[in-house]
Amino acid sequence: MSPAPSSPSIAVIGGGPAGLIAAEILGRAGLAVTVYDRMPSLGRKLLMAGRGGLNLTHSEEFERFLACYGEAAPILRPMIEDFRPEDLRAWCEGLGQETFVGSSGRVFPKAFKASPLLRAWLSRLEELGTRFALRQSWQGWDAEGNLVLTGPMGEPLTAKPDATILALGGASWPRLGSDGGWTALLESRGIALSPLRSANMGFLVPWSEVIRSRFEGKPLKRIALTFEGETVRGEAVVTGDGIEGGAVYALSSRLREAIARQGSATLRIDLRPDLSTENLAQRLAAPRKGQSASTFLRKAAGLNPLGIALLREASPALPSEAQRLAALIKAVPLALSGAKSLGRAISTAGGVPFAEVDAHLMLRRMPGVFVAGEMLDWEAPTGGYLLQATFATGVAAAKGVLARLGIPIAALTLGPASATRQS
Repeated sequence: MSPAPSSPSIAVIGGGPAGLIAAEILGRAGLAVTVYDRMPSLGRKLLMAGRGGLNLTHSEEFERFLACYGEAAPILRPMIEDFRPEDLRAWCEGLGQETFVGSSGRVFPKAFKASPLLRAWLSRLEELGTRFALRQSWQGWDAEGNLVLTGPMGEPLTAKPDATILALGGASWPRLGSDGGWTALLESRGIALSPLRSANMGFLVPWSEVIRSRFEGKPLKRIALTFEGETVRGEAVVTGDGIEGGAVYALSSRLREAIARQGSATLRIDLRPDLSTENLAQRLAAPRKGQSASTFLRKAAGLNPLGIALLREASPALPSEAQRLAALIKAVPLALSGAKSLGRAISTAGGVPFAEVDAHLMLRRMPGVFVAGEMLDWEAPTGGYLLQATFATGVAAAKGVLARLGIPIAALTLGPASATRQS
């Protein structure tokens, strides 16, 4: 199904989830859509995110889900209400990719990987007449307001669409295409940006040689992490220069801001969150019967070698009194000296503040130019929240384009590309 020759033309710059979902909605409304991307293929970050299982969204109760967006939750609410987790699941299944809910409540495609979903999605977009302009790098606008790009051989190109959606991502994983280069282009147009910062990242820890040599890459399972009164259960991984993993990411924004304020932060690790301090102290009060400290801690407290090494890292001379030792096991202090770099982060905080866009995500200073996805200044933990808001803002930007052009909004449908419904 190709758009009519007289259809308005739309440029979508960025071929990730936000840009592609916007292109789909606009294509279903009969518009001529071109997706520009500087990489040789689309959806590269989506494919990388799906290598260990594509976490699409989360199945938890909606208000609890929304609360994970923190300060951005009130602004994102209408967009996520318009494209909810169940809508994302239904859309995925409409592409022939069934979904399931994991034990943690996270939602995945049954194929688990991202590649089958992306192939089906690109096929649908082609049916809608979407044009893909790859290896074309956006350079901003010329004096007449035309889009300026460079082609595969560095040749200058221009385009004059009726509206533009910017969906260039943040600046994490730059080798996959999102390098944050768009910030200078928007700032040159007078748009005030929040600095791009690491989100869902690991943190630096000045480990001893024992930890680095013996435990790099080892997991910490069934732990709880606490910082500034917030506790998260989950897992983490020791790296050669620090610590990362889902439980760390859930606290990353608080840790990042604390380090920015004071230069360091102390994270507390509960190695046995299933036991109370009193219960653990009772176990540790048992006679050692000639056992080494490591053997005793393994048998009495159920600690593995990594847990024992972390105790010694925090307190080389372990407390002999059971209550104090139990308290240490329940709150091992871990000094974080810094956050890992933006290029190594899973996602990006900062970007275009919501004050710079209207309710349709159109730039107030640049009518006809819309922003979606990770370019906007919001952040969320891993667990399905990142992709959900990325999709929802892409949907919102596309509907904003249709509203500006006075075109009836074509709701996202789940069947063949030829099937659309109006709302």
